[in-house]
Amino acid sequence: MLPGILLLGTGEPTRRQLAEAALLHGGPDSVITGGESCSRQGLTRLSQRDPVHVLVPDHRKTGSTGFVLVERTTRMPDSVVLEGLRLAPLVRSVLDGCRRLVSPNSVRAALAEAVQRGRISPIVLIEELERGSSHGTAIPRAALRELLRGARSVAEGHAMAVWRGTGLPAPSWNFELRTTAGRYVATPDGWFDEVGLAWEIDSYEYHFGRDGYATTLARNARYAAAGVAVVQTLPGRLRSQPAQVRAELVAAYRAAAGRPRPSVLSYGRSG
Repeated sequence: MLPGILLLGTGEPTRRQLAEAALLHGGPDSVITGGESCSRQGLTRLSQRDPVHVLVPDHRKTGSTGFVLVERTTRMPDSVVLEGLRLAPLVRSVLDGCRRLVSPNSVRAALAEAVQRGRISPIVLIEELERGSSHGTAIPRAALRELLRGARSVAEGHAMAVWRGTGLPAPSWNFELRTTAGRYVATPDGWFDEVGLAWEIDSYEYHFGRDGYATTLARNARYAAAGVAVVQTLPGRLRSQPAQVRAELVAAYRAAAGRPRPSVLSYGRSG
């Protein structure tokens, strides 16, 4: 099947046998990622018929051969063992697969499935992109921006209606924030750049399941580290308590205006 690896039997190897052989080729701490891993974790948009994509530690000299695509990495993930096979976590597997696609439509379909069926928040996918190599990430980044806009669209419309009654300057909607050193902070629903105030309508976090709570905590920690003040509003309050939300937003804006503006930069949707 591969150098030093034999199939004991006749006929074509099964997909399971191909996966086992790929892990033997990669070594004892290798993991399967990409389409093979995604399909074994319940997703279908990334093809299982592609080469078996295996991650190995950067120091290992194992190379690609036959039906195995070997990628050396300095960021070996903790493995998810499923039916005896070592797999990369789903978020890593999805993005590793998407980085090798050239069709924007295929990338959008794969990421949408990961969000809807894999219950991965787009923010978690963005964070994984930020931690990894920039190679092949342009199309996934654009697709994730689209997903974020779609998930937020309903709550964002209510938020805009509330903002119009505050008398405050217009915020930027869904702009990405980074520190001056280039580190990703967050993509707030509303951003008042002149005072450095973020407004978060957290409906999309709840939309993608319980992991949203941990994601929100991590996001808020990044805000705090960057010195960014945040107003968090539950989506239901935009309709049931608009006057109170307006008052909270105005008070937070005035408080932010009385402090030095944090050293963060904002980037629009085309950036």
